[in-house]
Amino acid sequence: MRIVVRIGGSVIASPPNPGLIRKYAELISDLRSRGHEVAVVVGGGRLAREFIGWAHELGLSEQEQDELAISVSRLFAQMLAMRIGGYGWRTVPVTIEEAARMLNERGVVIMGGIKPGMTTDTVAALIASEVKAEIIVKATDQDGVYTKDPRKYPDAKKIDELSFEELDEMLAENRHRAGIHQIIDPEAARILREKRIKTVVVNGFKPENILLAINGAAVGTIIR
Repeated sequence: MRIVVRIGGSVIASPPNPGLIRKYAELISDLRSRGHEVAVVVGGGRLAREFIGWAHELGLSEQEQDELAISVSRLFAQMLAMRIGGYGWRTVPVTIEEAARMLNERGVVIMGGIKPGMTTDTVAALIASEVKAEIIVKATDQDGVYTKDPRKYPDAKKIDELSFEELDEMLAENRHRAGIHQIIDPEAARILREKRIKTVVVNGFKPENILLAINGAAVGTIIR
């Protein structure tokens, strides 16, 4: 099975969590040993946002701010890659085509962002489309998709299953006020809907949830 794992920066990078990164390295190696091919997209989390803030204070453009955030995501990707494959895996792909080629060559590829104006959610959707992945598992700091932000609203309810169309409706309602805090960004959601790529959103602080989702267990929120 070809799998895309999207590891949120909120999980491994806010603050940086070497112990959890080690667990993800073990999980990815285990998935590979089971015969799966795995593309991993890593976010930059709080550190990326800090760089954006510093760049803003320096008067850098939004594009330049985004470029720095992408560099942070690639640093976390590089760290995870070298934990799995050693120094020989230090090169992080910077295009979808390069990532697809690396996946074909070694069965695992780890990457961060690729260009300004594109979130790592969208990168995950694009690589999944390119390599015809059967599933995307997104590891977040929540147990799944909720009716509203559970950090702000105690009465928010977790949704066990969604259609792509229902996800679109949720994003359209919340686009302007939720912004970058959206559980899946609207452009990624569009790609997932068009390509019909099954996606499962899980609590990433428990890496075993990735394996559960791949095996079809009822975990997190399933979008299909």
